[in-house]
Amino acid sequence: MRGAGGMIAAAALGPIARAEDSPSSVMLRLSSYMAGAREHALPAEVIEKTKQHTLDTFAAMVSGSKLPPGRLAIAFAGANAGSDVATVAGSTVLCGPMEAALVNGMLAHSDETDDSHAPSQSHPGCGVVPAALAAGEKFGIDGTRFLRAIALGYDIGPRVTMTLGALAYMDDSHRSTHTISSEFGAAAAAGSAANLNERQMRWLLDYAAQQASGIAAWQRDTEHIEKSLVFAGFGARSGVTAALLVQAGGTGLADIFTGADNFFAAFNPSADPEKLIEKLGERYEVTRTSIKKWTVGSPIQAPLDALQIIFGKRIFTADDVRSVTVRVATNEASIVNNREIPDICLQHMVAVMLIDKTASFQAAHDLARMKDPAVLKQRAKVQLIPDEELQRRLPQREAIVEVALNDGTKLTERVEAVRGAPENPMTREEVVAKARDLMTPVLGAEKCNRLIDRVLHLENVPNIRDLRPLLQVA
Repeated sequence: MRGAGGMIAAAALGPIARAEDSPSSVMLRLSSYMAGAREHALPAEVIEKTKQHTLDTFAAMVSGSKLPPGRLAIAFAGANAGSDVATVAGSTVLCGPMEAALVNGMLAHSDETDDSHAPSQSHPGCGVVPAALAAGEKFGIDGTRFLRAIALGYDIGPRVTMTLGALAYMDDSHRSTHTISSEFGAAAAAGSAANLNERQMRWLLDYAAQQASGIAAWQRDTEHIEKSLVFAGFGARSGVTAALLVQAGGTGLADIFTGADNFFAAFNPSADPEKLIEKLGERYEVTRTSIKKWTVGSPIQAPLDALQIIFGKRIFTADDVRSVTVRVATNEASIVNNREIPDICLQHMVAVMLIDKTASFQAAHDLARMKDPAVLKQRAKVQLIPDEELQRRLPQREAIVEVALNDGTKLTERVEAVRGAPENPMTREEVVAKARDLMTPVLGAEKCNRLIDRVLHLENVPNIRDLRPLLQVA
């Protein structure tokens, strides 16, 4: 009886404070920033970049709806649709926000079209934008809030994997930085859309940490379906799930990044949590994220850029070429060396580039062409060399390409900053042209143009649900 009375008294006074429940200064700064992001006016450059990356991700989602991972995802959504809250791009399907985040994430990374953030070894957009869209539709936020949620997602997800160690961490731990970054970024974006306060943001991070997953075995995936889940689908779903649970009343630890059995103790004990807030509010990670000019794997971007530059210096045909030598970082070479999928097979894409003088979305996804004798003839000329010097230059993705012609001429080009990287950004017009090329075959020209205009003027959108008719097919 005395014990029961003590418990009742304790309950009346609220939960007993424990030392590990006191948030650190890092967590206080981080959660305060996350909670305030929805009201925080972004610099003009950041707004423009966020619009461009949103458009680029929408284009990846819409075009991805016609690829094998996208078709599977849409069929999954249709078979498991419950509520009609959220949009599935490139389809007529409506479903719950968690399912929509999963499916649109898969669509966004159905291939190698989406953006990438080299310092964190992640693809932020394919997880963050679907999560922001799903939660944004759930809570009916306007276009300005939508942009701020997305910018926040880019700031949080990549900072987590940069703190862990990015590429070196993935190599050493065999964990997928792409999933971890996507999950934390998606949670931040969804939490902002859900209007979570500072304390709730701390619980949100706890829930995201408890769901952190993904292993680097995705590099052995031969059909890109598992990869679409690892890079985007799982992270977007988990992030939205965390936000909805906290918004519904879920509670958790006040600081998952410090104390007994914390996130970094489990994932990388040598990590410095201070990096989570490094230049937070000053350095916006969306401005350090690359938009791909070519719809192929990141390690192939620089070689294709180099070939395009070489074509501009001398006119020659594929049959004039004796050999092509491509040097990329050792780690990157292993990812794209003679792969089964066209858009992540360097030798195949170089052969296509020699013949077509470009690398279109259609060519990068034409599996049958990998057996075309004309392409195989050129592919036999391509030698990929893993380069230790370029490995040391990572995360800067560089390539050295030498084209040897039959007449003895050798044409060499080194690309240090690919087109679309922060050091060599694409213009708004280039981003729009890429989006139009990807979306028009699915949506039609008129709807595609209207969607592009709405995204570039998101601050005028009163409710993000207004994008639904433009993202879906008739």
